Amino acid sequence: MACRSFTQRTIRRAGAQVQCNSLRKAIFLYLMLLVTSSATAVAQTTVELTIVDTAAVTVSGVEVFAEETGELYNGGGSGRVVVEFPEPYDRITVTVFAAGYTTRQLMIGASEGDRTITLSPLVRDLSSVTVVAEARRREALTRLRAVEGTAIYAGRKTEVVALEALTVNLASNQARQIYGEVSGLNIYENDDAGLQLNIGGRGLDPNRSASFNTRQNGYDISADVLGYPESYYTPPAEALSRIEVVRGAASLQYGTQFGGLVNFVFHQPNRTKKVELITRQTIGSYGLFTSFNSVSGQVGPLGYYGFYNYKRGDGFRPNSGFQSHNAFIHVDLASASAPGTKVSFEYTYLDYLAQQAGGLTDAEFYRDPFSSNRERNWFAVDWQLYSLRLDHKFSDRTQFSLNVFGLDASRQAVGFRSNRVSQVDDPTTPRDLLIGDFRNYGAEARLLTRYQLGSRDAIALVGLKYYRANNSAVQGPGTAASDPDFSLATASFPSYPNQSSFTFPNRNVALFGEHIFYLNDRLSITPGARFEYIRTESEGSYNRFDFDLAGNPIREQEFTDNRVFGRSLLLLGLGISYRRNAELEFFANLSENYRSVTYNDIRTVNPSFQVDPDIRDERGYTADAGVRGRVRRWSYTANAFLIRYGNRLGEVLTPEVRRTADDREVETGRIIRLRGNIGAARIYGVETLVEWHILERPEGSAVPYTLTAFANTSLTHSNYIESEIAGVAGNEVEFIPRVNFKTGLRFGYGNLLGSVQYTRLSRQFTDASNALQDRSDNQSGIVGSIPAYGVADLSLSYRWKWLILESGVNNLTDERYFTRRATGYPGPGIIPSAPRSFYLTVGARF
Repeated sequence: MACRSFTQRTIRRAGAQVQCNSLRKAIFLYLMLLVTSSATAVAQTTVELTIVDTAAVTVSGVEVFAEETGELYNGGGSGRVVVEFPEPYDRITVTVFAAGYTTRQLMIGASEGDRTITLSPLVRDLSSVTVVAEARRREALTRLRAVEGTAIYAGRKTEVVALEALTVNLASNQARQIYGEVSGLNIYENDDAGLQLNIGGRGLDPNRSASFNTRQNGYDISADVLGYPESYYTPPAEALSRIEVVRGAASLQYGTQFGGLVNFVFHQPNRTKKVELITRQTIGSYGLFTSFNSVSGQVGPLGYYGFYNYKRGDGFRPNSGFQSHNAFIHVDLASASAPGTKVSFEYTYLDYLAQQAGGLTDAEFYRDPFSSNRERNWFAVDWQLYSLRLDHKFSDRTQFSLNVFGLDASRQAVGFRSNRVSQVDDPTTPRDLLIGDFRNYGAEARLLTRYQLGSRDAIALVGLKYYRANNSAVQGPGTAASDPDFSLATASFPSYPNQSSFTFPNRNVALFGEHIFYLNDRLSITPGARFEYIRTESEGSYNRFDFDLAGNPIREQEFTDNRVFGRSLLLLGLGISYRRNAELEFFANLSENYRSVTYNDIRTVNPSFQVDPDIRDERGYTADAGVRGRVRRWSYTANAFLIRYGNRLGEVLTPEVRRTADDREVETGRIIRLRGNIGAARIYGVETLVEWHILERPEGSAVPYTLTAFANTSLTHSNYIESEIAGVAGNEVEFIPRVNFKTGLRFGYGNLLGSVQYTRLSRQFTDASNALQDRSDNQSGIVGSIPAYGVADLSLSYRWKWLILESGVNNLTDERYFTRRATGYPGPGIIPSAPRSFYLTVGARF
């Protein structure tokens, strides 16, 4: 029993190769090594570590393991350990062990000199601690712990996509592969190498992921969190360590969205090297070329990570080329004199230009899905993000974070947008021009503390967020040229009907808090609350043109439209977690949700749909209950969910009405979409994810191999339970396939890895009228359902020392399908998905 000591078990977890039956021999050889190496000691640097407890008392029986060198140092009864830095190491990672104390891992530098390290005593009541041995498997999908940094996730459904464990098309940000194991996601597919992410889940509109609170390393990246929560920028997958997805109950800590949170977490600086270089060059079908290059390292107390990513492609349709430049830099400073404090700064830049081939009618799609009748449509994005973050540990039990962030960005679109998708673009007519400028900033502070409540542990979190936006939107005539000219041409086309100019000075203050109460060793409850003050404003004017029955303009009027909408609301939530053991957990949560009306949408004139001027905010709640765990080679998650929407925003088909010169409203005979509050909706279903680790390398095997299968299934039912619009109550909610199924195999042998994935979605409606598809439609393309489709992908990867080779086939069976009927850009009309395509990536790490 003595051989199976705490020290040996911990060493084995840390990777040291110490055999139980040869421990004494190893210690003897280690002492001999110290003696024989004394002659070269002058070439090595040493640092003395003094280990104390929280009362500043020296800890005896300390052992320190150096990860880079594999050395184990014993402090004996003195509590002092001398650690050596052999060449070429000037910084090493050490893990400090002592019986009765928490384990601590940290980075130390040769130039930092001697230092003192504090260990916390292990508390007697371990109700809040779960110790899990290091997994031998590379998990592609994991979950967040109950507490991560200054955030609480207990009792929620969380999903973490580990990018390094996936073999997928990272160069193109292939969303259906990357999110293959995330439950219930509906994805719009654009052939732009993943420059924009369009995901929705559980009945949420996938357009630019606007129903999620999207963040990067914990701070907002969308255009305007409340006024215009669309994400025109998506981080490149090659730069990401993981993607965190927290479902609707995230509304209390991260905002009010029904979808919850999507947080993109970048790679951290490589703190074992001064300089690490990674380069990845990819070529693919339809002129695709991407170049990803990153640099990382640690120099003294300064850590850094940065990348530059270039993408270009011709697209699989005419008039669909794109080009982008994306750069990022992260620097952090952690001084040895203040080991509990870290300051970091991040800057992100994206410049993106794409030609848009436009949408198709149903008849055009089934005749030739790769055709285009638009050559003057362009889209451009300029995105700059800033973040300054402070992390500070007051003690091992109390920590604080402050993130100050800002956005300076613009979005520009110009093109011919007609409600009749089949209408030929007249090159002599003006194009519709939309310009949006986004200037906003915010600050979010969080304080998390652990304390004793009676005989039990408790964890409290309080936070405050301030957000200010001053965005603007201009709409008017663009030039009649075919190039990407985003200048207004009002002088050339003064009677252009769609003209407006607005600013949106929005303000938001939020106070939130959550608390974990441990009722016993297995059961915890987490109540939470969020108070929001929202002040939304619009200031500006728009032009209205009256037409005769032949469609000729006969009168122009300019209207000033200044609005102020202030409101306060309190959102409540509750999470419950019951851990039967380390392998089995039951969870449940209920949280209120809220989604603000976007004035930016209201004031944009679109020929494909009209907006109800009395549009109101959405409000409702999200509930989850489920189980997750492992049984031998099986891991699983299963949960039921319920979403209740009040005043759900959506679109319904309605006859178009125009106002005549004598102020009469006359139907034109055309059917258009009306966007507004459709009614109250109810969405519920079951989500399951099952992983089967079919083959695993047995102990002692010379060559590693693995084979894992997964099945991700979402069964969803939805309907409008009440509506003031005739013919809507009882209909299904749009953007919800009843069956959303994804399955795949991940396999590997030695350095060769691969994956095969298959995605199958059943039919889904695109409007609250539940209009069915009409394959003979040769006019609109915006009306009708999206047929069921299935698509398969193959990916392979090989790594040898510093060399990286990746290749694959997207849409293996060359399926002809579409996932979107766009009412605006990049349509209007059906947006076809990409046919079979290939890619090859060559990379290196130095």
